[in-house]
Amino acid sequence: MLKSLLSVCAAFLFMIAPMSVSGRITQEAAPAQAAAPAAQAPAPVKGPMAPDAKNPVTPTTASQAEAKSIYNRDCALCHGDNGNGKTDVATSMNLTLNDWTNPGTLAGKQDGELFDLIRVGNSKMPGEDAGRAKDAVVWNLIYYIRGFSKSQTATAPAVPASN
Repeated sequence: MLKSLLSVCAAFLFMIAPMSVSGRITQEAAPAQAAAPAAQAPAPVKGPMAPDAKNPVTPTTASQAEAKSIYNRDCALCHGDNGNGKTDVATSMNLTLNDWTNPGTLAGKQDGELFDLIRVGNSKMPGEDAGRAKDAVVWNLIYYIRGFSKSQTATAPAVPASN
């Protein structure tokens, strides 16, 4: 009984895996096809949002609940339930993730930068596909992530003792 159940699960995975891979290949190939002609210098690659873009959404209880749901489903595995980045997955992948509970961690980051990072991804972090989270959800996710440090107080840098 267990062997037949495992066989059915394995067959299901083998059927689904090629579908997701072929979709990714198509998405990744599209930008290369739209490249500028060889005679022109290619434009710098930019994310979908200007780095200094301001967050255009106003968070509500419902939108933050949705952002929390997306975070728990897609982000918490690596970044932690509280955003401190100290998870078994991060450790097993030899990742040192930012601690978002520290108020200084995101202080220098613009909302547009965070939007691009979430949407496009970075290194081993996959981007949040628009099919899974519309732009408004990603903007609300930024409010949610920034909220991890709200309960923390910023520590003042140590002042050296004068002689």
